[in-house]
Amino acid sequence: MHHRLLFRYFPCIKLNLLMARKVEAHLHALSHYLPEGALPRVLDYLQQYKVHLTITLPRQTVLGDYRHPDDYSGHRISINGNLNPYEFLITLLHELAHLIVFIEYGNRVETHGPEWQAIYARLLKEFMALQIFPGDIMYVLHKSLQRPAATKAGEQALARVLRKYNPPKDGIVLIEELQEGEFFTAEDGKIYKRGPRLRTRYRCKQIDTGKEYLFHGLYEVKRWKMNKS
Repeated sequence: MHHRLLFRYFPCIKLNLLMARKVEAHLHALSHYLPEGALPRVLDYLQQYKVHLTITLPRQTVLGDYRHPDDYSGHRISINGNLNPYEFLITLLHELAHLIVFIEYGNRVETHGPEWQAIYARLLKEFMALQIFPGDIMYVLHKSLQRPAATKAGEQALARVLRKYNPPKDGIVLIEELQEGEFFTAEDGKIYKRGPRLRTRYRCKQIDTGKEYLFHGLYEVKRWKMNKS
């Protein structure tokens, strides 16, 4: 099970020996979530913006999240702890871009508007220059730099290539990898039958109720083998 870790950085505070050991342990733990060679530059950003970074249990609806400062806390970023190192880093850069946009523009611009796209592209270029991504991820990132994550196609291409670096999970497939008419179980444990594609989603029927639901093509499910007669 992925545990919940908190990392908080205050670069101007002098630490005693015991505290230094605790911070060193946290930094060592953080390094396991990142590609080799990424940690020093990541720490620079966390220290520069005094980010409270939380590594969470898996969340189905989001990979990461940014919360701007309020009366009680500073910049907060949370990242799912089940992501592979490349997906973890890219998600962190995505949220860092939101942080920097908030500092520079407040709430006056669109969430993924031109300002965010420019800052996210700048962060991607900086980390791509470290040569820490495999060639296939680099290729997709290069294509996305023209307009980062501005289109659903770009997001899906990146999600597909990143998924290749996940640990194998027995029986787990994407909705789009199933054949029409195949059965699967979703996170709710119920059995569905995959139907036709509707753009990026698939119409699927819940077997028990006959109700139809739309599933995104990149949604992970477990293939279910049953008698179709």
